[in-house]
Amino acid sequence: MAMLGRLQDAGVLQGLLHSQAVKRAERCNRRDPLQAQQQIFRELLDTAATTRFGRDNRFARLKNISFDVAYRGYKNVVPIRSYQEFMTDYFYHDQPVAARRRSAPHLDNVTWPGTIKMFCETSGTTAPSKFIPFSARMFAENRRAALDMMSCYLASNPDSTILGGKILYMSGSTSLTRVKRGVWSGDMSALTLRFSPWYLAPFVEPGADISALPWEGKLQGMAELLLRDDRIRVISGVPPWIILLLKRCMEIGARPLRELLPNLELIIHAGTSMAPYRNELVALFDGVLPNLMELLPSSEAFMAFQQPGEVQMRLTPYYGVFFEFVRFEDLDRYGKPAPYADAIPLEQVEIGQRYAVILSTCSGLWRYHIGDTIRFTSTSPHFIEFTGRDRFLDKLEEKVTQGEVEEAVANLNRNGRWNVREFMVGVDIPGRRHQWVLAAQDGLDVDGAAHVLDTTLCALNADYATFRSQGRINAPDVRFVPADGIYQWSQAERGKLGGQSKIPHIDPHPDSSMIQSLIRYSSADN
Repeated sequence: MAMLGRLQDAGVLQGLLHSQAVKRAERCNRRDPLQAQQQIFRELLDTAATTRFGRDNRFARLKNISFDVAYRGYKNVVPIRSYQEFMTDYFYHDQPVAARRRSAPHLDNVTWPGTIKMFCETSGTTAPSKFIPFSARMFAENRRAALDMMSCYLASNPDSTILGGKILYMSGSTSLTRVKRGVWSGDMSALTLRFSPWYLAPFVEPGADISALPWEGKLQGMAELLLRDDRIRVISGVPPWIILLLKRCMEIGARPLRELLPNLELIIHAGTSMAPYRNELVALFDGVLPNLMELLPSSEAFMAFQQPGEVQMRLTPYYGVFFEFVRFEDLDRYGKPAPYADAIPLEQVEIGQRYAVILSTCSGLWRYHIGDTIRFTSTSPHFIEFTGRDRFLDKLEEKVTQGEVEEAVANLNRNGRWNVREFMVGVDIPGRRHQWVLAAQDGLDVDGAAHVLDTTLCALNADYATFRSQGRINAPDVRFVPADGIYQWSQAERGKLGGQSKIPHIDPHPDSSMIQSLIRYSSADN
């Protein structure tokens, strides 16, 4: 009887939580994004007016005037900055050169009030670590965004069992660095896990014993955990690592995935598009997929998530971030806004136009060029497509986006003759051609694969099509490597595999050295 009573109590609690989620989702969907952006803009400037940055840029003079006038004044005074420029101008302004790039800066009332006590440490493919300030206010805003996202999901799925289960969070490194007393730096996932409310701990897996393992041990541990704990209803991670986890489950369980994981309800994915991996995911589940939800988070801000029943993500301009957008055509060859580039607020964006995203945040980043590009497909609501991160193929002046590259591979997989698990594309500048390395089970029909990739890019990108027809870009060079070949290269040459690290789909190096490293490694391996 006692057990029955506990089950009934749990059912009542879940019912109450679901009811609250429905109400929260209704409030979310009634919000006015343009009004929210104007309010956030004013709050950010008012809050930071007494900081060093606020004083330098005369934020106090922008109070009590219309948004349009205040925004024009803000643009005229505050330049668009990259991380490097913030580092030089503010983050490390009064610290020795030798200390820069090795540890998080000391920020006390510099660009945001008070002392910044958390830094998201990100290691890029071509640069030393970045230390992105992560304020207590931003931590709270991210938590609010996550609650809104899950509330929208629950409101659309009244029979969901998520509230009675757990989430498997495929985090990156869980180790933190103590910068000084009370100040920490580390992977975003490490900060999230370390400082999340205590009452969430029983519902998040894996525990510290598995999370702290090297990647191969962590993958094995998570797979074994997923197979034995039938309360895990959600997996959250980066698409290629989710695929590897599910394949490891099949290797261990030796049965169809739907039999092994009957309670898996939702896969939350981020970091890179699911499109190139979708065919493999469908095959793993024999065509009957769990629910999928895409989101666009970053170390700087929470930017978008997908609502149930919708094909694309919605921009989420409600969580302590003021958005601006620069036309894709106004980026220089490194993907950065050109000196003459103008920026516009959300209310002025156009459907179909590609934009670079500029952020001002409640962590003290101001007109910060994050390096992401998106395209709006609707403005009511603000549906977006993620079209690339940091780099795009333009060494031959073609400006092919990461989204177009990923769509070309997705089209290759949809063809049915290839099953590409992972890939990278770079540029052979002397040969005036793109070089593709495709990791697949079987390297069948290289010429056919090259034709599909080439024709897809021609259909998606007018500049590429024109340059191909004019002979300014030659036919692509395509090479196949074994299914795990790119992962083996990444582990051996970059020391990066799993967690929240990602395989660059476009070689970000100015000299195309990354794709050449992969080709050399693959050739030596053969």
